[in-house]
Amino acid sequence: MPPEALAAVRSRVGCARRAGSARTALACGLLAAAAVAVFCLALSRGDMSVPLRDVLSALAGGGDTGTRYVVLDLRLPRALTGLLVGLALGMSGAVFQSLLRNPLASPDVIGVTQGAGTAAVLASLVLKAGGFALSAAALAGALVTAAVMYLLARRGGVAGSRLVLIGIGVGAGLASVTSYVMTTAQVTEAQDALLWLTGSLNGVSLDAMWPLLAALAVLLPLTLLAARPLGALRLGDDTAAGLGVGVERSRTALLACAVALAGVATAAAGPVAFVAFVAGPVARRLVPAGASALLPAALTGGLLVLCADYAAQHLLWSSQFPVGVVTSLIGAPYLLWLLARSSHGAPR
Repeated sequence: MPPEALAAVRSRVGCARRAGSARTALACGLLAAAAVAVFCLALSRGDMSVPLRDVLSALAGGGDTGTRYVVLDLRLPRALTGLLVGLALGMSGAVFQSLLRNPLASPDVIGVTQGAGTAAVLASLVLKAGGFALSAAALAGALVTAAVMYLLARRGGVAGSRLVLIGIGVGAGLASVTSYVMTTAQVTEAQDALLWLTGSLNGVSLDAMWPLLAALAVLLPLTLLAARPLGALRLGDDTAAGLGVGVERSRTALLACAVALAGVATAAAGPVAFVAFVAGPVARRLVPAGASALLPAALTGGLLVLCADYAAQHLLWSSQFPVGVVTSLIGAPYLLWLLARSSHGAPR
């Protein structure tokens, strides 16, 4: 190819990359702005409406005692925990789906969050654990479940469809264990466990939020760093290895980060269903084909949980619902549509 033609090709490629980066940045900016708007709405609206200027004043340390109590003690922990849970689940789901090249490969579908939930129920009902011990049990349950799935799927190479099928089977077995433990527990304890398993932000406090915030301060940038070879991994193991990527090491690091994100989110709010499943596909429609959708997926997840929790508190009849009920109403139809589309041979 003549030097002039090669220079022209390079120029067009550079322009396309810059345009793609600009579109991704715009999508992230719009998602972040929408999340901030819903976050402020969640702090302002409720049984006692607080004007936005008073919300901002309370966040800055001003305002009267009553306003600070409502905003800082009652509403801020719930809204901030919901945002952080959505960020973690959105990024976790996007990593699973991109790495395994399967839209069904999200932690809530393939049993990772089920493992966290089962461990938390066992710790709560059998060991009478609470607080940090309960969160640690949920994270450990997610990690152990993912390790078992990975070992079972490793023979012959970790394929997305194989891991999904194994994960669904493992999740079904864990659900049976959880059901049995709950049937042997006292009624009040079983009701509390059932509420937690639905995915709920009711009663979230600042004490429960700080461990999640500290974990995400480490895990989110670590995941973005580990995702640098993700584009090559999506091309297949042989191609990625030919490009100099350590396939097994990179895949293991990414899966560990994604599992940890799902685990800490589940530990904070229970297994909030379908956020990880839906956030990635929505984010990938907002960015150019082939661009990394991890950060947009995280922001989409945060926005989704904030909107779902606001609807659960204020828009559905006269009683408050757990946030997991609303996200299930959103995600379950999408799962059925995806399965029907796949069964007719549509490309995934």
